Amino acid sequence: MTRRVVITGFGVRAPGGSGAAAFWDLLTSGRTATRRISFFDPSPYRSQIAAEADFDAAAEGLTPREIRRMDRAAQFAVVCAREAVADSGLDVGALDPHRVGVSLGSAVAAASSLEQEYLVLSDAGRQWEVDPGFLSAHMFDYLVPSVMPAEVAWTVGAEGPVAMVSNGCTSGLDSVGHAVQLIHEGSADVMLAGAADTPITPIVVACFDAIKATTPRNDDPEHASRPFDGSRNGFVLAEGAAMFVLEEYESARRRGARVYAEIAGYATRCNAYHMTGLKTDGREMAEAIRVALAQARTDAGAVDYINAHGSGTKQNDRHETAAFKRSLGETARKVPVSSIKSMVGHSLGAIGSIEIAASMLAIEHNVVPPTANLHRADPECDLDYVPLVAREKQVDTVLTVGSGFGGFQSAMVLRAPEAEAA
Repeated sequence: MTRRVVITGFGVRAPGGSGAAAFWDLLTSGRTATRRISFFDPSPYRSQIAAEADFDAAAEGLTPREIRRMDRAAQFAVVCAREAVADSGLDVGALDPHRVGVSLGSAVAAASSLEQEYLVLSDAGRQWEVDPGFLSAHMFDYLVPSVMPAEVAWTVGAEGPVAMVSNGCTSGLDSVGHAVQLIHEGSADVMLAGAADTPITPIVVACFDAIKATTPRNDDPEHASRPFDGSRNGFVLAEGAAMFVLEEYESARRRGARVYAEIAGYATRCNAYHMTGLKTDGREMAEAIRVALAQARTDAGAVDYINAHGSGTKQNDRHETAAFKRSLGETARKVPVSSIKSMVGHSLGAIGSIEIAASMLAIEHNVVPPTANLHRADPECDLDYVPLVAREKQVDTVLTVGSGFGGFQSAMVLRAPEAEAA
């Protein structure tokens, strides 16, 4: 019999406030956390806005040595992991450390520190040959992405499977899916899983500028992220993190743990087609959805809410609308769909985990977050996207999906702990 996997603790750091309560308040109020970039002068760039997190590493309890050693993304991950363990009530130190693992997702890893170090070594790009005399002692930590999950493992004392998952913008879903699979197969009993990305740096902004994926609506940052709206013109870059404590259900029940949700199904597919292009029929995402629902032994009619990828690009919004119709049939027109990227932006590899947190809270509170800034839907996006205002609704089963550069398409089914499969 397959072991059931549940979420018993979580920590989140997202734009708009620190911690779970501020995060949920932002989402349910329909407010946005997008603003003009303050980390550097954005005036030379096409897109000059982002969703920045107000994160103070020292106030979060990190020591000066930890702050010096760790990239900003790793700091986010460690803070969220500590919060997740505390929230779970789990005494990790009393467990067999070889049965505790970490699965962390990130798209660009330590991009911010790598760029800062390059600027120092090259004298802000003026020197073609970099000067090793200015090399940071922590350059290895920034260069090798696997250091990030290692930092989390050191934080919680995990000596079991530890892995970095970097599948672009589906990393935050895929890292949690990987952790679920390790518990299913018996390789671990407890996993710290989630994702962190802090990509608001000049080089990342320039990269998305080059392909015109981000919005140039610089004069109105608050309303710039407009998933499914007919006037949308690109996504808003963001940063953030979310980490979860995943446990085998029976073990969690025996210790009397609070269970937020069961991760009942997960699947990922690749379109093997194009780095950024998406086929209009949504076939690959639809297949991931179909397999995730089958794994959860849940039919389409049981889905109460779809947490969409909803990046705010025309290509993506139309692609996943087609995928919902293809995989769910007539249910696609009845179930509410929304995109929280309209409020917290697109934090690349981290967003999938942040969206899992939103989905889990939707189950806990029986509230569907809205799609902010949606005033006039694209005629090709003709589903119920919950515009502007949150909606009270019984939510027992959530489908959350992600789409990433490279053709990655992932889907996950979360279910209320007391709900039965359809």
